Amino acid sequence: MKIVLAGGSGALGRRIAEDLAGRGHEVVVLSRSPRPGSAFRQVKWDGETVGPWASELAGAAVVNLAGELVDRRPTAAGIELLTRSRVAPTEALAAAAADVAEPPLVWIQMSTLAIFGDAGERAIDETSPVADGPPQMAGVARAWEAAAAGVRADRQVTLRTSVVLDRDTPALNRLSGIVRWGLGGRVGSGRQWVSWLHIDDFLAVVRRALADPEMSGTVHATGPNPVRNAELMATLRRQFRRPPAPPTPAPLVRLGALVLRTDPSLALTGRRCVPTRLTESGFEFGHPRLAPALANLASG
Repeated sequence: MKIVLAGGSGALGRRIAEDLAGRGHEVVVLSRSPRPGSAFRQVKWDGETVGPWASELAGAAVVNLAGELVDRRPTAAGIELLTRSRVAPTEALAAAAADVAEPPLVWIQMSTLAIFGDAGERAIDETSPVADGPPQMAGVARAWEAAAAGVRADRQVTLRTSVVLDRDTPALNRLSGIVRWGLGGRVGSGRQWVSWLHIDDFLAVVRRALADPEMSGTVHATGPNPVRNAELMATLRRQFRRPPAPPTPAPLVRLGALVLRTDPSLALTGRRCVPTRLTESGFEFGHPRLAPALANLASG
């Protein structure tokens, strides 16, 4: 299968490209700055306008995960950047797909479970209504999904994705660093839910979405066992052999976020999301529990 990947230079994009190419697929990465020596064929685009790259979409699979990292201050400018960096490439891809001779076979549209905002205690599956805010979470995600609505493709899957745990990625590096610095206590109340997914399972979900003709619509790409923040931090402490640590109160989190130029809501809000459609379809998670999943990543 030929797979055109938008957003292939990010951590998840590189992993998808490596995984699919290693299984014999033809991977084409759309890149603003193609680099010589890449293991994958790169095609230049600007992420905003239709160009010669558009012909690559004909009869191919499209995986769209283009967008800036969410780890930034939730200022008006920051939210605009997060939104524009997702919407503009998606609109360009949609316009290209509308004009090619043969529609894409399947369109995998990446999204985020942050579309549910701060969801409290309720379990959330694919039938749950999305939230109105906060704007840097639900607002960005809703605009991202709306840009892909009605794209010309034989089949479309929207993967609302949780925190993907992988070595040397921003999410796990930030958490690991906090624990190693002795700040691995619960964050805020510690009761906020964290939905997570091991990288191996994430890649398996992508492969399933590409190959399964029965899969379409919205799918939660998340593990079956979300944990509370307190459990996440305790598990990380055990993993790195660190002693119990004092909690980090919410005001201190907000102050630290100013210093680190990040969004305190990333730590203080939570969602108890479950992968109902995947489990009902018989998908088997290789790493369904947090502690063994982290141990697996550490051993690699």
